[in-house]
Amino acid sequence: MSETPVAGQAWSAQGYARDAGFVPALGAPLLALLNARPGEQVLDLGCGDGVLTARLMETGAQVTGLEPDPDMARAARARGVQVIEQDAHDPFGAGAYDAVFSNAALHWMRDAPRVLANAFAALRPGGRLVAEQGGFGNVAAVVTALMAALEAGGHKAPARPVWDFPSVTGQRARLQAAGFAVEQIALIPRPTPLPTGIEGWLATFAGPFLAAVPEAAREGVLADCTRRLGALYDPHEGWIADYMRLRFVARKPA
Repeated sequence: MSETPVAGQAWSAQGYARDAGFVPALGAPLLALLNARPGEQVLDLGCGDGVLTARLMETGAQVTGLEPDPDMARAARARGVQVIEQDAHDPFGAGAYDAVFSNAALHWMRDAPRVLANAFAALRPGGRLVAEQGGFGNVAAVVTALMAALEAGGHKAPARPVWDFPSVTGQRARLQAAGFAVEQIALIPRPTPLPTGIEGWLATFAGPFLAAVPEAAREGVLADCTRRLGALYDPHEGWIADYMRLRFVARKPA
């Protein structure tokens, strides 16, 4: 197994579907960019609960998911997805796939160059990596509020960034260092309505920030964070998170 630690996040497939179902629901543009063809071998890197993977399977491509979390992997298998249950920091194939696809997963991975090198190795010559992840500035207001709430409560903040939100320039350099030719890459602002409010979002995603906070104090930290985020609440549309997505297509030379 990989020695690279995960981001400290424990997943609940049920909770994710309730509070973050918008993540696969907003994946249509990335599926269109992939344009998978019948019979292609495609790896969904970080397939989660398999909701978007199942839509990818409808193209007729031969799809395999990769997911390290047991609960998420079970949910994906229940949707008929074949899942490799492992960390993406470990090799996951050599020349096995026509495409590697990834939606909202790469920013959780601690050693991005290592994961990109594994994706490059897993692709056949001419194969493509089509991905979307959080990009520079993604949920910046939320992160700032969480860090301020931790500081105000006298709690230790994470020793390193919880997520990897690279800029266009930074990610292009990483991809090229891994051997890819970058065909397109863009940072896309996407204000995102939160179906269960900021409370549901924090319940699903804020766990890594609270690792050093005593259980009895966590509710107070989250309440203070929510108070600080009032600017993200619209009285007509509810809570809207400040998402910035980094979307790219990179190809392994033939």
